Parts: sequence; C-alpha cells; structure tokens
Amino acid sequence: MKRLELTPRLRQLADWVPDGAAFADIGTDHALLPVWLVLNRRLRGCIASDLRPEPLRRARATAKLWDVSGIRFRLCDGLSGIRPEEADTVAIAGLGGENIAAILRKAPWTRDGAHTLLLQPMTRAETLRGFLSENGYAIRREALVRERGILYPVMDVTGGEMRLTPGQCYGGAALSRDALGDRYLIEKILRLQNALAGLNRGRASDNAARADELRDILTELYSMREVWRHANSPGN
Repeated sequence: MKRLELTPRLRQLADWVPDGAAFADIGTDHALLPVWLVLNRRLRGCIASDLRPEPLRRARATAKLWDVSGIRFRLCDGLSGIRPEEADTVAIAGLGGENIAAILRKAPWTRDGAHTLLLQPMTRAETLRGFLSENGYAIRREALVRERGILYPVMDVTGGEMRLTPGQCYGGAALSRDALGDRYLIEKILRLQNALAGLNRGRASDNAARADELRDILTELYSMREVWRHANSPGN
C-alpha cells in the first residue's frame, strides 16, 4: 500500500506535533503535513490555511487523493482567520523568517504560553530568532534538518522569557548538541565573513558601525563553535 512520505523538514515538524493536538497549518500549500498527521491519527482537530485560493485548491486535492476528511480549509492571511481556541499547536513552515515574524506580530495571542508554535524559516532565521527574543517568546528546542543539501532550522516555540545574543540569533538558540550544528555555524561564519569583506571594500561612513557589529557576531560564532566541539567530543 502506498504511503504518504514527508520531506525531512516536514517530518521534523510532524515529530514535534503533540498527540491529540488541535492543529493549524499556516501557509499549508499542498497540505502534506496536516494530511499526514490525520492519516496517522495524531490530531483531534485540524485547520489548513493559505493566503491564496490556488494553494488551498491543491490542499483539498491532496486530502481527496488520500481520502482524508475532517480538515477545515481556510483562506486567510497568516493567522487572521484562526481563533486562539481553535488550535493549541500551530505550524508555520516554508516562509522567510521575516514573514513568519510578521504573522506572529499580528497574532499576539500566540505568546500566551498556551500554544505550541512549530516554526521552520527557509531564510533569515536570524530575523525570526531576534523577533522571538524581543517579543515574549521562548525557543524550547531547535533542530537542523538537511534537505536537498541545504540546512534548515526547525524551532519549537511558546510564550515565555528568552534573551538571545546577536550570535545566538545567527547561530541558533539551542543547537549545541545538534549533529549538524558545526556545519550550520561554519555556513553562518562564511556568510558573515563575505558580508564583512564587502563592507570593508566600501567607503560609506555607515559601513564602519555595521562592520564592527559583524566582527562582534563573528567572534561569538567562533566561541559557539568551540562550545559545540566540546559538547560533541567523545565522552561528553
């Protein structure tokens, strides 16, 4: 019998959805994650939403293909069409970190501590981590997944107190034990080194302050690599 298979990113999210959750998948597109969760009898309720009609058409087609019923489909911008009492677990995946932050900013109820947020930014994860740190959210755990040769962070978030340093915003809040953590830090270091080199070639007066900021972040990322090496050395 054919089985629905999830990509590594979506499978990590699925693994973190609590059994019996009232689940909302924001920006659902093909609805692979909610359909998989319903097929595996993991949910007591499910909403799949998207901003545009075409993704919702694809989502309904996926549910029909797998003979899944009970998913409520919503056409809405972010969480604007989801009431707090309708879901205790919310997934927002496949968007840029700045877009995920914008969705959460418009739904302050997501930081009440009663909701689990499963977030997977495709880009600008540092922007999302910074937003969470400054706006009453806490990253409870974080994991890296490799998909098509690219590393993506997945975050389990709820309302709470958390203050991240600039280095943690770039290098991760809870990745010191992650098997892919060193590779992730190396990628961030190389990216910032390239950005710093570009600033050093420029002559704009405001480049100096940004260059100093990047140097400080790089210094912290180097230290985070040492922490990762110690945490993952044999015997630890």
